[in-house]
Amino acid sequence: MGIQLNGIGVSKGIALGKAHILHRDDIEVVKEELPAHKVNAEVQRYQRAIRDAKHQLQSIGDSIPETAPTEVGEFIATHLLMLEDAMFSEAPVRIIREQACNAEWALRQQLDSIIRVFESMEDDYLKTRVDDINHIAQLILRTLTKNNNPLIQTPPEIDHWQGDIIIADDLSPADTVLLQHMGIAGFVTESGGQLSHTAILARSLGIPAIVGVHQARRYVADGERLIIDGELGLTLGQATRQETGHFLKKQRRFLSKRRKLKLLIETPCITACGEPINLQANIDSENDIDAMHQTGLSGVGLYRTEFLYLNREDVPDEETHYTVYRQLIRKLAGAPLTIRTVDLGADKLNKHLAPDLIAHHNPALGLRGIRYCLHNPRLIIPQLRAILRAACHGPVQILLPMITHVSEVHELKNLIESVKSELKGENIAFKEDVRLGGMIEVPSAALTVQHLAAHLDFLSIGTNDLIQYTIAIDRIDDEVNYLYDPLHPAVLQLVAQVIHVAQRARTPVA
Repeated sequence: MGIQLNGIGVSKGIALGKAHILHRDDIEVVKEELPAHKVNAEVQRYQRAIRDAKHQLQSIGDSIPETAPTEVGEFIATHLLMLEDAMFSEAPVRIIREQACNAEWALRQQLDSIIRVFESMEDDYLKTRVDDINHIAQLILRTLTKNNNPLIQTPPEIDHWQGDIIIADDLSPADTVLLQHMGIAGFVTESGGQLSHTAILARSLGIPAIVGVHQARRYVADGERLIIDGELGLTLGQATRQETGHFLKKQRRFLSKRRKLKLLIETPCITACGEPINLQANIDSENDIDAMHQTGLSGVGLYRTEFLYLNREDVPDEETHYTVYRQLIRKLAGAPLTIRTVDLGADKLNKHLAPDLIAHHNPALGLRGIRYCLHNPRLIIPQLRAILRAACHGPVQILLPMITHVSEVHELKNLIESVKSELKGENIAFKEDVRLGGMIEVPSAALTVQHLAAHLDFLSIGTNDLIQYTIAIDRIDDEVNYLYDPLHPAVLQLVAQVIHVAQRARTPVA
């Protein structure tokens, strides 16, 4: 047996092929101070780079076949929207003007600022969105410096990468789409995570993929024959005939199983004994709803609203919330929508949003979730007003994050009643009886769930946080993430207790 590398398998499947090392030069950014008369020209240079980056993404989007999964085009559309967002279209321009500096430096300063916000988050899914931010920034930076992505320079119709296994530092969703056009067999990256959009896209496209293989480009030779197992996170080089035979058999079994599973997409979601299962989606944007409809899911079980608050200098107003929720309800066409109230803390918000709060040294145990909203009601009142108004147009319910004590539920209910009184006084239509649920994410909530169930209409178990707080580990810390075990007896016992108590109380739990 030859080299064996281990990483995180993010897209199941077996791939056998020769390695193709994808090298991209790092771009060093240094600050250049500009004379006043050159600042406007530098702003124009940056704006041209934004336009060129959009053109590159649009070209990739146009090349996506109609038969591709909906989410493939949606990821490209999301990156296009990010290019138009003020964090890239306006903030770097402001830095260029304020500091009289080069566009590359302004972009780097803005990127560093955004990364600090995202890296302080406790929600794994939101934390990995920094990958998208970084991919967009790198696209703009390469456009500015004319150091283009080698995949962009290689026409997709050229098939000299057909059947290859790509080894790279990282890949963006746009890279992944291009590589799929080129017919690659799979990919291995040195960075990335299971919740990244690149990983999600690889699963949608059926590309075997492994991420987090440290220094993979150092240990794998260009052209070397490789086997990758996207389930085990295993990269194998110089395999014996016996090993190759084993993985070929596993590949045939996997492909056969996948063909059978595709036939089940439109079948009813029921257990073998005939019990129906209500399977719903977790989403963070309107774009996710098309994919939800395609897979036959029955509604949205969790809509993350945090993106409405990020990269802003003010709290999103009631109409911003209301417009977004109305659009979601329209697209859901009668399917239920569960809106999780904002799950952020002082450490994650722009200083203009939380000037009265100081970021805590340990944000995981500080003000976050419902704690933060109760401490700073102006953050959640516009959201509650918008939810109650939007609920007139379709089935909507409210989900509270990070509950630790029943007193928080009482406080939030009082706040909702106050909001209702305001809406009545203003003669604004709203739904009176919107269901209220709570997330069970910490051991204290799981152990006292009988008290919570008595005051809530439904419960939702947030397993990621529950595992982290129960086992006392940081999921992002490579030195201890081997302890992150969803099947740890303590975790299973807490989950079982929540379900049993909820059933006795006749409180729905998900």
